[in-house]
Amino acid sequence: MTERAEKPFLYVVVCAAGIASGVPELIRAAQARDWAVGVIATPVAMGGFFDAGAVEARTGRPVRSAWRSPADPRPFPPPDAVVVAPATFNTLNKWAAGLADTLAVGTLCEAAGLGVPIAVLPCVADALAAHPAYRESLTRLRGMGVRFGEPFTGEPGPDGGHPRFAWERALDLLDAP
Repeated sequence: MTERAEKPFLYVVVCAAGIASGVPELIRAAQARDWAVGVIATPVAMGGFFDAGAVEARTGRPVRSAWRSPADPRPFPPPDAVVVAPATFNTLNKWAAGLADTLAVGTLCEAAGLGVPIAVLPCVADALAAHPAYRESLTRLRGMGVRFGEPFTGEPGPDGGHPRFAWERALDLLDAP
């Protein structure tokens, strides 16, 4: 049986989007708010979208991406809350459909079923966000109690500059630890 963490435990699910390299900003902010943090990444995100070694050093825990075998101990305590940031089109649609084919999506399906608070920061291009399956997925996830931050496309603004991804917004959407 997994021991409870001394501090409330936050799972951060990282998807494969270019801004995933900024996830240490979210981890620092969560730790400053007194969360212990464990990171679960989609398999594609592990392919260089963020610095897994730096994340492991910051959290003191391995970044998880693959299922553990039944004989292996659980590396994280159960979550008190979950943040999905950045959340991609693929992950959100699979989660809403209950397609738990990766540890990341399986974890999201289970957390939702357990009533764990979940905050999501979508990072989806406008063309994909216009797809009817995506809109239906957001409706279904909201109906499950999932909390969403403002959508992020990464497109440059009128001045040519890129907007900042609001990492801390995910924490604001959660109940205080």
